[in-house]
Amino acid sequence: MLVASAAAYTGHLPLSENFAWLGTLPALILLGVAAVVEVLAYYIPGVDNLLDSLATPAAFVAGTVVAAAVMTDLPPMVKWAAAIIAGGGVAGLTQSVTTVARAKSTVLTAGLGNSTIATAEFGGSLLVSLLALVAPLLTLLAVVLVLWLALRWLWRTSRSGQSSKA
Repeated sequence: MLVASAAAYTGHLPLSENFAWLGTLPALILLGVAAVVEVLAYYIPGVDNLLDSLATPAAFVAGTVVAAAVMTDLPPMVKWAAAIIAGGGVAGLTQSVTTVARAKSTVLTAGLGNSTIATAEFGGSLLVSLLALVAPLLTLLAVVLVLWLALRWLWRTSRSGQSSKA
């Protein structure tokens, strides 16, 4: 939401009139402060896992809001259906994958590996957010591919963990 707010504030991203608030200075400041606090919290073992439990539903809502904000010329029913499926669905799934990865990291490294995941998540989210402004469809395809690979990896690691217990 921070990147969308900054892009709208600087005039690089048109928003629906109902979402003009996202391109205001107060929204930009609030989202900037929230992003800094969130990123710093992800570097504190234990707090990162607690934050993940709160961030997963929030990611779905934020993804839906951002997607709806940038869909300017669609009928409301189509706009909200697409925003929920594409925006909220992809954001929720992405957050869920990182939550599972961070939980596995906590178990395997006693939380010491979580900072690596936090750094990769921050860098990846910034890169994907900026790319989405330039090439939205290509970015969506890349995100779907990365999620598919991550889910496949998580599935394989959970299967290998179950077979080693047997």
